[in-house]
Amino acid sequence: MDQPDYFSVSRRGVLASGAAGLAAGSISPQVAFAASTPVAERAIAMQTVSMRINGKSETLELDTRTTLLDALREHVKLTGTKKGCDHGQCGACTVIVNGERINSCLSLAVMHEGDEVTTIEGLGTPENLHPMQAAFVKHDGYQCGYCTPGQICSAVAVLKEIADGVPSHVSAELTGPMEASNIEMRERMSGNICRCGAYSNIAEAMAEVAGERA
Repeated sequence: MDQPDYFSVSRRGVLASGAAGLAAGSISPQVAFAASTPVAERAIAMQTVSMRINGKSETLELDTRTTLLDALREHVKLTGTKKGCDHGQCGACTVIVNGERINSCLSLAVMHEGDEVTTIEGLGTPENLHPMQAAFVKHDGYQCGYCTPGQICSAVAVLKEIADGVPSHVSAELTGPMEASNIEMRERMSGNICRCGAYSNIAEAMAEVAGERA
């Protein structure tokens, strides 16, 4: 009479048990605690941050994980700045901080204590357009308009970079005056994606403001 083989284990069983053991061992106590604790009971770190937004002082009480983009849109209600990829790859969220352009989706709001932030709403108004806004309208530098706030903020900052002599990847020299040439402006604007393809019109608008030929 054949006896049952209690030590016979299938290959699938070995793999399954090994994977289960590995998964159990890889979960840290902190992660296990977070997973078992209701969201309402977890501590949320809040911090007060003050900054000047479009010339107006704002003091906000924020979750420390809040991005500058979400602070502007959800807390200050400045919805001109758009959320596109939320990964810093499309440029739709570009704003100007202390004179330099940044992707606001990649920057935490609490990092900007005392900073000067300018959004599309702070550049001009429908009655008194910024020269770059007026040039975009004149040259039809937008189509759907979703990326336009970031495009305009970036374009304004790009011309300041060139005027300040900040070199780019295509600059012939690292020092000395920079020229607002077509290739220079296109290189610097490459981080702002226009899915409608209005790039040539954007270049013409920037060239007009810069006083150059596109």
